[in-house]
Amino acid sequence: MKRAITKFPVIDEIKKRWSPRAFNAARSITQKDINTMLEAASWAPSAMNEQPWRYFTALKEETQKFNKVKDLLFEGNTVWAKHASALIVSFAKLNYASTGKANSAALHDVGMANQNMILQAASMNIYTHVMGGFDKPKTNEVFNAEPDLQPVVIIAVGYLGNPDELPELLKERELADRSRKNIEEFILP
Repeated sequence: MKRAITKFPVIDEIKKRWSPRAFNAARSITQKDINTMLEAASWAPSAMNEQPWRYFTALKEETQKFNKVKDLLFEGNTVWAKHASALIVSFAKLNYASTGKANSAALHDVGMANQNMILQAASMNIYTHVMGGFDKPKTNEVFNAEPDLQPVVIIAVGYLGNPDELPELLKERELADRSRKNIEEFILP
């Protein structure tokens, strides 16, 4: 585990959260684990309480569903994400249900729901890796998505695996120290 070293005190789940590529292919997570993570997502704040997040989940044992999601990934992600215990597709409903007008906060709100889910997973010693590297037009097609439903990210979920099983370049990235900008670098004057 690559625990973050912070200048200021932050909660443990934030320190524990990182995005591994080495997943333990032999270790499963349960539907109950996924449901717990989705429950955490459901409690994220959202504009007008719209809750614009939508999720498709696939446990590794659900081979057809899992492959449906895996096949959307770009090759650089497929090489390691195929070992995850589950894959989750995150969507944003872009229009308000009550008015049909554009919800300019939809993507932000889905990001907050995703973060709730990810931090819940960290509290359960489950790891996640958020991926933007997938075919979004094909995702819309595969899921027959409504016009106002936008794929946001795919999240690999599972337990830590052995970095030695990764291709060399990914292994180096897996073992590298974690780093972040100092807060002074992103605080506006």
